[in-house]
Amino acid sequence: MKEVVVLGAGTGGMPAAYELQEALGDKLHVTVVNQAEFFQFVPSNPWVAVGWRTRKETTFNVKPYLQKKGIDFIAKRVDAIDPKANTLTFMDKTTLNYDYLIITTGPRLAFELIEGAGPVNGHTQSVCSIDHAEAAYERLQTFMKNPGPVIVGAFQGASCFGPAYEYAFILDRHLRNHRMRNKVPITYVSSEPYVGHLGLGGVGDSRGMLESEFRSQDIKWITNAKVTKVTENTMYVEEVDANGNKLRDHELPFKYSMMIPPFRGIEAVAKVEGLANPGGFVIIDEFQRNPTYKNIYSAGVCVAIPPVEKTPVPTGTPKTGYMIESMVSAIVHNIKAELAGKSPDTKGTWNAICLADMGNTGAAFVALPQIPPRNVAWFKKGKWVHLAKIAFEKYFIRKMKTGSSEPIYEKYMLKALGITRLEEKH
Repeated sequence: MKEVVVLGAGTGGMPAAYELQEALGDKLHVTVVNQAEFFQFVPSNPWVAVGWRTRKETTFNVKPYLQKKGIDFIAKRVDAIDPKANTLTFMDKTTLNYDYLIITTGPRLAFELIEGAGPVNGHTQSVCSIDHAEAAYERLQTFMKNPGPVIVGAFQGASCFGPAYEYAFILDRHLRNHRMRNKVPITYVSSEPYVGHLGLGGVGDSRGMLESEFRSQDIKWITNAKVTKVTENTMYVEEVDANGNKLRDHELPFKYSMMIPPFRGIEAVAKVEGLANPGGFVIIDEFQRNPTYKNIYSAGVCVAIPPVEKTPVPTGTPKTGYMIESMVSAIVHNIKAELAGKSPDTKGTWNAICLADMGNTGAAFVALPQIPPRNVAWFKKGKWVHLAKIAFEKYFIRKMKTGSSEPIYEKYMLKALGITRLEEKH
């Protein structure tokens, strides 16, 4: 029986383990490895950061749910990967062998790349983990006793912009609910070349729609922005033109800031030659398989995907849940093919579907495929998106507990958009 290790227990790793077990449980043994003992539904973190959700509502310990499906779980940090020996080495120096390794770790949050960034050793908050979101809410409660300017956005090198927009609008709504929005100027600062770029080159009229929303909610913005450093109450921003030449410097005062950090690959992956690119992201072929070590597959935010287009300030390409789901399914099909003595032949669809909450409304987009030119580029706004994301959160967490291997995004999110199949929007 083959040993398959899934490294990471997030929105890629958990579905990968369940789908592998259901499709190939008689041919392989699955072990999930994760540094933390719990699963966290990261898309809920902007809500946690304003107190609209709690850790109890968006996380759960994964071991009992995996064990019910016959899947082993190890809660340890991996310090080294030896792909020639097919071995993982943990922080306590114990090891684990594998026949197949599936890397679904998500990113390393590289706050150290910007002086003064981050919630631990810096002066900005984050919603990229449940711990960071809780810290952001604690800091927000202090801020609301003595309010002032707020900065929300994404540092250069970030590759996930949706949560930055979400948090700007959610925080706006939260402050309005407390009748204190008039005391809090909000500025959105981003490496994107324009509002609504999203790391995707825009989707439909995302630029016009999001600029309009910012104007309606009195949120100022600076794009093509490179943050040079952050101090306790000032963010130093260099704004450039379309050719990357400096236009002006900004010294932005703030009393509270949430900025998405640059993403990099985790250290254990980054230091393996042939496995990762210079940023530490896993190099994959069209079948989600590493070209050098062909028994290593990868899915999710940790894979290496080139930017959609060259931008004056570096912006990464986001990997949305729908895309990750298709990557995971492709991996399972390809391992199944290999076990049957065949060559991998299944590719992820790499389409993007996203529901973004905006406080009391929301925005949904479909990009088919995610990287342009596209067959479909569709962007809509409405109260129904806000409600759909709330429902999807509960649905996804429930499915991760029940161990369902069904395609969650395909089944539910398309339904929320009123689409039976993606091709119907073509």
